[in-house]
Amino acid sequence: MQNSLSEAAAERRLIVAHRGVSGGNIPCNTLAAYEIALRQGADMIEIDVEMSADGKLFIFHPGMEPVHLWCAERLPHMTAEEISRLRYVNFDRAPTQFGVATLDAVLEQFGSRCLINVDKFWGHPKEIYQAIRRHGMTDRVVVKSSLSERVLTVLEEVAPDLPFMPVVRDTHPEHERLMHRRINYIGAEVLFREESAEVASEPFLDRMHRDGKLVWVNSIIYNYREQLCAGHSDDRSLTGDPADGWGWLAGRGFDLIQTDWPLMLREYLEKEGLLRRS
Repeated sequence: MQNSLSEAAAERRLIVAHRGVSGGNIPCNTLAAYEIALRQGADMIEIDVEMSADGKLFIFHPGMEPVHLWCAERLPHMTAEEISRLRYVNFDRAPTQFGVATLDAVLEQFGSRCLINVDKFWGHPKEIYQAIRRHGMTDRVVVKSSLSERVLTVLEEVAPDLPFMPVVRDTHPEHERLMHRRINYIGAEVLFREESAEVASEPFLDRMHRDGKLVWVNSIIYNYREQLCAGHSDDRSLTGDPADGWGWLAGRGFDLIQTDWPLMLREYLEKEGLLRRS
């Protein structure tokens, strides 16, 4: 059985596989992509959740139907039966054998083997939380969101025990206030364009750690024009000097690193002695 999030983070720096590991004929957000991520050493998988017209929860990134399914229809407008007949396409737009998995299938297959970040939680928080509880995973699933009073109210009313990280850019002025809300505030996901940003500073990380909070950073790149970690990215680590990519992030003290390349990240951290807590 996989340790809880807090137990795992106390032992080692955690590697988060963004939508699993995809490539070749293996599309992202599929059971195969998640299986590969675990075989490559990921501690956590990031998943996206969407709901069918008749209330079934599926793993899919909202709005990506034309790209990943070669389909113009949106999943929320389709029944579960219709979605079950869909197949992902690969990078060449050729059909694959991989269908759209249900949330229950992912939690059943991977819930005891890894930690899970449920992205896109806020569209259907009650239904997703019920599924997480049904599978006994409330201490091994984390949800994240930009901060708003609506988000905090939903957490307090629907899922007060579910580990939560606000997504903040450059500064995190709400830290003290969040510690007094009736939620399971465990840390923050930080985005920063410059190394000089408050959330990338050693004093900020030290304060978060003193307060028992984790700090999540993204080395992934959605769009090369939009910096998530001041350029210390997967791309720099793979095509340049990893010491100035993943090494900089680990050396600064971030607790979770989300990547599209978990195997290479893990090998680098292990080689440099940056994986295990000292």
